[in-house]
Amino acid sequence: MQYGTFGAVPVIAAAALVARRPRLAASIATGGTAAWVTAKATKRVVARGRPASLIDGVEQRGAEEGDLGFPSGHAAVSTTMTVVLWPEVSEGWRWPLAALTGLVPFGRMYVGAHLPLDLVGGSGLGLALGSAINLVHRDQT
Repeated sequence: MQYGTFGAVPVIAAAALVARRPRLAASIATGGTAAWVTAKATKRVVARGRPASLIDGVEQRGAEEGDLGFPSGHAAVSTTMTVVLWPEVSEGWRWPLAALTGLVPFGRMYVGAHLPLDLVGGSGLGLALGSAINLVHRDQT
């Protein structure tokens, strides 16, 4: 699930810089940050709690994160980074990226942090932001 945390954004952007891909690093940093900030802002607007606060008998694994559930920031960040990276990486890296992006939401649901709609919303947000970043990136090359 660490691939979906905000901390993964500078790590992956730094890896792109080390690989001498400054435009890709900027796209990752911009997209990942936009996903995290937009998810946090949307949570305040929607104001829906996490599963344990909404449904009786939900087993929560780990500490309560203390904020709201919709959309999943982890799903948004991981999807954004994968969409931004997709056209820039070889075929050999695409399936591991896709697997990570799929595992992050399932992991968040497993630990009781999100409902399925939270994950769909976060993934959709990430898809939209990553696609927008790629359109801007493509127009600059």
